[in-house]
Amino acid sequence: MARCVLFLLAKGEIMAASVPRKIWQTLGAIKTGVVLLILVVILSAAGTVILQRPATDPDEMQRSYSPQMLRVLDAMKLTDVFHAWWFVLLLLLVSLSIIAASIQRFPNSWRYYARPYKSPDDNFRKALGTHAAILIPGEDVGFAVADDVLRKNGFKAEHIVRADSVSLFGERHRISEMAVYIVHASLLLIFMGGIVDALYGWSGFLMLTTGETANSFEQRNGKLRVLPFAIRCDGAGQENYTDGTPKKWWSKLAAIEDGREVVRKEIVVNDPLVYRGVRFYQANYGDTGKMATLTLNANPTSGSGESKEIVLGLEGPTQIDADTSVRVAEFIPDYVVGDGRVYARSNQPVNPAVHLVVTSKKSGKDVNVWLPPIPGFEENEAAPYQFENPRLEMAHFTGLQVSHEPGQWAVWGGVILMGLGLAVVFYLVHIRLWAVPVRDAQGQLVLWIGGAANKNKDAFEQRFRKIVEEIEAEVKARREAGAPVPADVLAAN
Repeated sequence: MARCVLFLLAKGEIMAASVPRKIWQTLGAIKTGVVLLILVVILSAAGTVILQRPATDPDEMQRSYSPQMLRVLDAMKLTDVFHAWWFVLLLLLVSLSIIAASIQRFPNSWRYYARPYKSPDDNFRKALGTHAAILIPGEDVGFAVADDVLRKNGFKAEHIVRADSVSLFGERHRISEMAVYIVHASLLLIFMGGIVDALYGWSGFLMLTTGETANSFEQRNGKLRVLPFAIRCDGAGQENYTDGTPKKWWSKLAAIEDGREVVRKEIVVNDPLVYRGVRFYQANYGDTGKMATLTLNANPTSGSGESKEIVLGLEGPTQIDADTSVRVAEFIPDYVVGDGRVYARSNQPVNPAVHLVVTSKKSGKDVNVWLPPIPGFEENEAAPYQFENPRLEMAHFTGLQVSHEPGQWAVWGGVILMGLGLAVVFYLVHIRLWAVPVRDAQGQLVLWIGGAANKNKDAFEQRFRKIVEEIEAEVKARREAGAPVPADVLAAN
C-alpha cells in the first residue's frame, strides 16, 4: 500500500512538472505562432474596415450601421479594436510565443553561427551533395589557386590546420543565419509599442472653427482631458477635384504655451502636428451651420447719402453712421415658417435667413429686419437703411483627432528593424565553400571542393560551377606555365 502511495505521489509530481513544460513547448511551436499571427492580421484588418471611434463622426456611425448592429459592434469592442482588452491579450500571447520560439531554438542557431564547421572529414565529403574534384599538380598549387579564386569572388579564405589535415574554408553572409531573430526582435518591438499605446496612450476628438483656441478635448471614454498647452486654428479648408469631390482637407494650427506661439504647421491627412508627444491629425472638415460673416450694401431709406458696404459678424453691433448701428440677432441656415414662428429645418445652408436688429439713437427704437423679407416678422420698410446684395460666408469646422501614443517609437523602431531583417532574409545567402587536397580512388591528387547555401540552391549551383571552372582554368594555366607536377600526375596523363 505504501509503495502504491509513493508511486502515485511521484507520478503526480512528474505530471505537475510536465504541464508547464508542455505549455512552454506549445507556445514555442511554429503552428501556435502562425495561428496567433493570422488572428492579429485578421483583427487588424477588421479594425481598418469597421469604422473606429473616435475618429469617425457619431452621425456617420449612425448612418453606416443599424442601431442593433452598432450595439453589437460596440459590445464586442470592434469599433475600437486596437484598444480592446482582447486585442492587447492577443498581442501579449503572440509576443510570448515569439519569445518562447526564440529561446527554444536560439542555442542551436548560435552554436551553428559561432562555431561553423570548417574542416571537412571523409564522412562530411561523402554526405555533401554539391562538390567537385579537380586534378592538381601539388597541394601548394591547389591551395594557392583556390585561395586566389575565392578571394576574387568575395570569399575571405581561411586555412584550417588540423593534426591530420589541412583545408581551405571560405564563407559569405553568415549573418543571414540569424536573420530570423532580427525579424523576431522587430515583431516584439512592434507588438510592445501596440501594447504600450493601448495601456498608456489616449486619444479623442477636437472640433475647432477658424480663430478658435482650446486646451481640452473629449476622450473616447467620454472624459474631458486638459492639455498642458492650447491649440489654435488659424484657418481650415477643403480642396476639390474638378468633379467637385473632396481632394484633401487642411488646417493651419498653432500650439500656444504660456501665452506665446511655440509651433505652427499646416496639417493634412496623415501629416499631423506633433508637440510634446501629442499628435493632432486632420480627421474631417465641414460646415458648422453657423454664419461667419455677412457682407451687405446699406442704402439710406431717405435716398440722400451714399451706399455703404458693411461686414457683420456674430460678436456685436456694427456702426453704419454716428446714430445707427446694426447687429445680427439670429441666423437660420435653412428656415421655414410655421406656427407663428421662424425655425430651422436643418443645419445645412440651403435656405438661409438672417434676422438683423437696426438701432437708431434718434428714434430710440429697434427695428427688426429679415433677409430675405419674411411677412409678419420683418419691419424692413421702417428701418433707416435698406440692405441689399447680401454675401454670406459660412463658418467651417476642422475635426482633429488628438492622440498620445508613447509606444510609437517602439513601433517605428520595429518597422525599421523588420525592413533590415527582411532585407537580410531575402537578399543575403549564407554560402560556405571548402577546399581540401585528397587522393581519389585511382590514387591521383585532386582538390576536392564542396559548397553549401542556406537558400536559393539553384542560383548557388550555378555560382559554384563558375568557381570550379575558374579554379580548373587557373590550375591548367599554372601547369602550362611550368608548375612542378608530381610523377603520379604525369603518369596519369
